[in-house]
Formats: sequence, structure tokens, C-alpha cells
Amino acid sequence: QVQLVESGGGLVQPGGSLRLFCAASGTFSSINSMGWYRQAPGKERELVARVVNSDSTYYADSVKGRFTISKDNAKNTVHLQMDSLKPEDTAVYYCNAWTLVNYVYLEVWGQGTLDTVSS
Repeated sequence: QVQLVESGGGLVQPGGSLRLFCAASGTFSSINSMGWYRQAPGKERELVARVVNSDSTYYADSVKGRFTISKDNAKNTVHLQMDSLKPEDTAVYYCNAWTLVNYVYLEVWGQGTLDTVSS
């Protein structure tokens, strides 16, 4: 059983910053990628940022230059630093990982954390 535990986030004013943290625990051989998705009210879940194989990063166009993702392979954790936040960044943010378990890659989701950007 693999679990992702998230922390961080909350309420911030426009232009402010938030930092999200996610840690993977349980039994697995390795993690191929870790990242963050978000889902705003009335919208579909979308990929925000991802780290693949510890050195390849991807960012959605809407967050490029404002968000920074970093992964600690030794600790199986991933951080998302969110700067210059906008009201449209308000969403539930979900940690996501692809973990290798018994030679099979399994997708795992965190429980989600609500981040609100509002004055």
C-alpha cells in the first residue's frame, strides 16, 4: 500500500506565496514521477507541474515562471513553491505519483489540499 500525504497551502492574498509538500510512504521499489494536479470549482482536474526521473520537469503554461517543483529522491518527497499567486490559482491541489510496486507502475493520489487566493 502506497500513500501520499500532503501539507501546506491555505489562504493567501493575490501576489503572495504558498508552499505545498507531499511525502510518499509504504512499500514500493521506486517512484518514476511525482507531481501536482489541481481542480478548481466547476472545472476538470489539470496537471500543474511534474518531475520525471528526478531531472525532467514539466509546468503548465499558466504557472510557468511562478511555480517551482522540486523532488527529493532520497526522501520520496516533492515540493511545489507557488509565487505571485492569482485568484485563478484557487483550487484543490492533489499530489500524484507513479510508483513501482511488484514490477508494476501504480498511480497514487493524495487526499488534496485547498489553496485559496483571495483578498
